Amino acid sequence: MCGICGILGNADKEIVAKMLDLIAHRGPDDSGIYIGQIEGSKRVGLGHRRLSIIDLSPSGHQPMSFAEESLWLVYNGEIYNFHEIKAELELLGHRFRSKTDSEVILAAYKEWGEKSVEKFNGMFAFALWDAPKQKLFAARDRLGIKPFYYTESPQGFAFASEVKALLAIEGVEKTLDLNALHQYLTFLWVPDPKTMFKGIYKLPPAHYLTYQHGKIEIKEYWDIRFEEDRNRGEAEWAELLRESLRKAVASQMISDVPLGAFLSGGVDSSSIVALMTELSSNPVHTYTVGFKTADLAYDIIPDDVRYAREVGKLFETSYNEAELEPEVFDLLPKLIWHMDEPIADPAIITSYLICRSARQTLTVLLSGMGGDEVFAGYPRHLAVRLADIYNFFPSVLTDSFVSLLPASRPGPLNAVFRNINKLAKSAAMPFHNRYLGYGTYFTDQEKAALYSGDFQKLLLGFDAYEQHRKFYSRASNAHWINQMLYIDLKLFLPCLNLTYTDKTSMASSLEVRVPFLDHKLVELAAQIPAELKLRRFTRKYILKRAVEPLLPKSIIHRKKAGFSAPLRAWLRRDFAEMVEETLSTETVKARGLFDPKEIRRLIDANNSGREDNSLKIFQLLTLELWQQRFLDN
Repeated sequence: MCGICGILGNADKEIVAKMLDLIAHRGPDDSGIYIGQIEGSKRVGLGHRRLSIIDLSPSGHQPMSFAEESLWLVYNGEIYNFHEIKAELELLGHRFRSKTDSEVILAAYKEWGEKSVEKFNGMFAFALWDAPKQKLFAARDRLGIKPFYYTESPQGFAFASEVKALLAIEGVEKTLDLNALHQYLTFLWVPDPKTMFKGIYKLPPAHYLTYQHGKIEIKEYWDIRFEEDRNRGEAEWAELLRESLRKAVASQMISDVPLGAFLSGGVDSSSIVALMTELSSNPVHTYTVGFKTADLAYDIIPDDVRYAREVGKLFETSYNEAELEPEVFDLLPKLIWHMDEPIADPAIITSYLICRSARQTLTVLLSGMGGDEVFAGYPRHLAVRLADIYNFFPSVLTDSFVSLLPASRPGPLNAVFRNINKLAKSAAMPFHNRYLGYGTYFTDQEKAALYSGDFQKLLLGFDAYEQHRKFYSRASNAHWINQMLYIDLKLFLPCLNLTYTDKTSMASSLEVRVPFLDHKLVELAAQIPAELKLRRFTRKYILKRAVEPLLPKSIIHRKKAGFSAPLRAWLRRDFAEMVEETLSTETVKARGLFDPKEIRRLIDANNSGREDNSLKIFQLLTLELWQQRFLDN
């Protein structure tokens, strides 16, 4: 895993070196810079930081050249099928100097041009300079596992693995994109292709970019197509799915450095560990995290550690367990710097701490991420079905019932109360708006109360859901379950989960691989009838059937925990002082975006238990710390 950057225009070694310094954590093992000539007096500069995973020899140094130095590559990721592509290229006459997948990318481009990206199975973001054509060719993997940011700067077109590297370029403005802020407050994150920085963009997943003679062109090269195959029975689908997952795990275990796995004790991570054990001659290193009992007073999360221990013992793993406690005043600002943009999911804390712990002994971890988005595993997937039952009862009964529920009282039913309240708010909406409602944190009405008058005028009716509506339109002919999954795979997964996983793992110089997002497995899942994914009230039904030969029933049918952190308890204790200082009336008033009285009301209502505003407060806290770090320096 690595970090990449580059400029086409007024590039020189000094500025590329500055960009690389800011992403040194992504690749502590090696660094390289290439400066080449463009038409006239302009220059192209490519930079690379290397985390050595495959072929640890100096032959893997980047930027890497090919074909008499006419092609130059900087690359972040892994191409899992590069051996097969290499063999095909050798039959076509290509010769290789290294054992790296980087050289295979170069040879593939030489042979097939832009179509080469369609042959790659992996996670990747790369940029390739084609000197004879004076063209930059850049691409991002199909599911968006690896990031690629770009901007038009005063020094020329620029790209990087992280935004902070682009901010090192003279003349790149650190300006807040108000439309992106509107989306952030809606979802906790900003949908592609926007970022929170005006004029800085993300290349969407499954797209490639060309930059030639001053013009940018972006094209999509892959999409998920839900074409259900009803000629197979349930048992056959389960077997096909199990074998596809086994192949994905096997391909992603290729490494020249130690590797292990996240282990939550849930179906997804336990399945990965079971298959790794089957495929390995050595015990699998597993990493598990838990929280103190006091931290769970307001977030009753199932006992992940108990289930993880059961799986670790069953498969005789080299089991590592840690009880996590955040170092609040140092950790959150540090994570905000690594994230580049404010992402208000407390899972960023958990993810970073487990990656930091694992990096003491390993360089690569396999994760079960993606299983929920591919097979309908989230509570909100089930909520859409439950809403029909909820709507069956007269509103006078449901409204009375909901009004009696406490908002944020400690106890084992706290999470249930929160979910019922959210279900009630969205159940009466049309299907599309209902599902969007389950992923909304500040509603339009709540944002109207929060925003200052000047801020509201600047938004000019911008629709926070514009990207969601676009993808709903594209999947309009699919089953309603698959429509939800399409939205998740196109937006929620790459813009939130994969973004924070990349940033928190790279902050620790650790590579995380995600077998459930092997694109061939995703394509197979898209053919499985939707009712086998969410069957009655059972989420991930067909996946659970597929892994029955691998896991005990106690793991397959356990209650879902989710990957998060006990934010509500932390806000009442560890973060309390930081919230009061960072979101003080004076600070909010000086920023000019929000009404200080409304923020004070949100905090007081949360502290008293009248309302559960924990995630909203965490959003506002994260946003202000981000502005202080990136906009105010």
